[in-house]
Amino acid sequence: MKRLYEPAAYAEHSGRFWETTTPVQNWPVLDADRNIDVAIIGGGFTGLNAALGLAQSGLNTAVFEAMHPAWGASGRNGGFCCMGGSMLPPKHMRKRFGDAATDDWHQTQLASIHHVQSLLTDHSIDVDAHSQGETCVAHSARAWRAMQSEATEIETHYGLSPTLIPKSDLAQTGLGGPWHGAMTTPIGFALNPQKYHNGLAQLAQGAGVPLFGQSPVTALYPSGSGWTLTVGNHTVTAKQVVLATNGYSSDDLPDWIGARYLPVQSSIILTRPLSQDEQQAAGWWSSQMVYDSRQLLHYFRLLPDGRFMFGMRGGLRATPAAQAKIDRKIRSDFNKMFPAWAHVDITHEWSGLVSLMSDLVPFVGPVPDHPGLFAAMGYHGNGVAMSSYCGHLLSQHMIKNQPLPKVLRQSPKRMPLGRYRRYLLAPAYTISELFDL
Repeated sequence: MKRLYEPAAYAEHSGRFWETTTPVQNWPVLDADRNIDVAIIGGGFTGLNAALGLAQSGLNTAVFEAMHPAWGASGRNGGFCCMGGSMLPPKHMRKRFGDAATDDWHQTQLASIHHVQSLLTDHSIDVDAHSQGETCVAHSARAWRAMQSEATEIETHYGLSPTLIPKSDLAQTGLGGPWHGAMTTPIGFALNPQKYHNGLAQLAQGAGVPLFGQSPVTALYPSGSGWTLTVGNHTVTAKQVVLATNGYSSDDLPDWIGARYLPVQSSIILTRPLSQDEQQAAGWWSSQMVYDSRQLLHYFRLLPDGRFMFGMRGGLRATPAAQAKIDRKIRSDFNKMFPAWAHVDITHEWSGLVSLMSDLVPFVGPVPDHPGLFAAMGYHGNGVAMSSYCGHLLSQHMIKNQPLPKVLRQSPKRMPLGRYRRYLLAPAYTISELFDL
């Protein structure tokens, strides 16, 4: 397999909090050859949503996960079920795709949240949901001015009415800190991603989908009218294949995918449960999921049990020295923003890979020049809702030839530098840090 980061980024390791909150399913290892309609590579939110839709249509579908369930981004993320999925500024999106396609993208973001909410409601999946929409806090006076203009745009494009909170009112809403104001967009919610993943897996299994863990696909090639996959010591033949590996993809499965995505590290720390007195001391007791207005943003929220989760982007290598540097950086940023908690124990720390695309928008659809091969990937760090919905959209496209949103169906270009493309992040991070001053 050809992956960008050092082996440590793809190895088993402890530290993730979510898997301590609920039993993790034990998917069986593939133990025999199989002949199926659809093989799905990757057992995260994308793969499970696609599998559910395909199986409900009667297609013989199976999921192959390289590690244990929710081992990748689906079990490492911050649990923000919110709008997002693209890093392309709206004005550039309109220039590239047109007004109609951009408006459709806005509706796609809303639909992604409704899709997850419907799954949870219709099937009574308890995910410890909280937060009334999402809140962005302005890290500078300039960001606060821009935020007030953005509120009008959100109302125009999404039909939502954001709530603007001036600096003077932040403390009384439990959003105390070094912010210049905040904006709450009234859609989305926070969840426990492991519990959501467990619920999805149970739905897929209930629809007749076999889920295989510790069953990595190490080779994929066309054969006859379909595809052949090497899974461990076994061979799987399928009429169609779905790539749902996102930032944990391999550049040679198939060769087409090479350099069309860029895995980016994201890190999270989690405190012990904070008492109400400690929350009051920091001026932070809000149940909102929050991110700041920086280019290299931080994201954080108070969990229902009182723990505080704090995350950030960063890191170019998966080595002990690089990890130690990230450890110092994330703690430094946390202590600056929440000095009242500088003494609080950090009980869990983990990192994972999100995926960027060269065009800064997700890709969903048939892989060009590869009949029967499909992919859904590239959620730019906002994948809880969007990855789920993209998996669903892809299944409906495969079953009914349902049209895909124009913004999503454009084949991504290759990035420069090939296997060394992650080093493009170094100058990008430097520029972003300067912009964030």
